[in-house]
Amino acid sequence: MARVLIVGGLAALAFAVYAIVDCALTERARVRGLPRWAWIVMILVLPVLGGALWFLVGNGRAERTRQSPGPIGPDDDPDFLRSRGGGPVTVAPRPGDDEEWRRLEQELAALDSEADSDDDGDVRRR
Repeated sequence: MARVLIVGGLAALAFAVYAIVDCALTERARVRGLPRWAWIVMILVLPVLGGALWFLVGNGRAERTRQSPGPIGPDDDPDFLRSRGGGPVTVAPRPGDDEEWRRLEQELAALDSEADSDDDGDVRRR
């Protein structure tokens, strides 16, 4: 039982230290609910509960990631494409695509059969 309490206490201490460091290094604009110093005092007084509240309420990271998925490339940005005078480009299949695929598949099958029937049994694949 003593081992469980020691391990639990060390885990709570590590969690509190991590929460304090995260709170101290978080940008001012992302701290929500209370001032930064109040969050640090809360984490010190109530280590597990204060740290959990910091990560759930005080840290604005979760809200920011929910609102914006992040930057996208210009070829995926509809506003950029509209400013360039066009939208997404669709490519129509060419008439000879099916025959070309069949020919390529036959060539690959022939290469596989040649590799399987190699004299010394050594098959080199890249």
